[in-house]
Amino acid sequence: MHIIADNIQITNPLIAKALDEMDPLPVQDLAKKCEAAGADILDINPGPLTRDGEEKMSFLVEAVQQVCNLPLSLDTSNPSAMAAGTKASREKPVINGFSLEPAKLEKILPLAAKFDCDIIGFLLYPNGMVPGSAEERLNLAVQLFEEFNEKGIEPQRLIIDPALVPLMWEDGSRQAMEILTVIRMLTDLIGFPVRTIVGLSNLTSGKGPKEKKLFLEAVYLSMLASVGLDMVLMNIFNQNTVSVVRACDSITRQGTFSWEEVP
Repeated sequence: MHIIADNIQITNPLIAKALDEMDPLPVQDLAKKCEAAGADILDINPGPLTRDGEEKMSFLVEAVQQVCNLPLSLDTSNPSAMAAGTKASREKPVINGFSLEPAKLEKILPLAAKFDCDIIGFLLYPNGMVPGSAEERLNLAVQLFEEFNEKGIEPQRLIIDPALVPLMWEDGSRQAMEILTVIRMLTDLIGFPVRTIVGLSNLTSGKGPKEKKLFLEAVYLSMLASVGLDMVLMNIFNQNTVSVVRACDSITRQGTFSWEEVP
């Protein structure tokens, strides 16, 4: 399972200030720490970038690449900023992401074809609403795949995010179980081993004790690993959760088991 660190984001005051002042040092310091903590991919999330989007996304990508060799995931709803960040990337980044929302189908999805990049597809309705059941999510997955085919993008470029919702929602626990069903069934439904990703922190969004949140995330992560989750978007500084990812890998990986692989 690959860990995508979600720490470089506009909600971090240090990153927001660095972006406002175009100061690369705070961004680079955080990128180096994420790499040292065990990230496999770095997600760069500067938000919607309503002003100077192309310049700011290029700045972030270039700043990170000066000190870090990890692959990147670019996370913005601004198509021109996404394109600029993709152009600035040394390696093809992951585009994060698109859904059946008309604006994203029209402006974001074509970028995956233009730049031959992997792209994350969210199982959301065209109005942005979250589906309520595994069946609804699987139907949306088929529609996403059809849109993919129409754009002529290689199927292997698709990464599906089934849209995990908070446990605090009225049906949050049921939906968490529905997500497991979706991940388990996707490959058979789509017809090839489509990769999957989950934003882990969504599970515990809202008020609650931090220790209990991290415990629930670790438990659910083990459940996700058991159904074949490929990628997890998470705070790389939650080192216990990182250890859970690596321990799950040592069990689910094909081949001879070795205690040396267990953190």
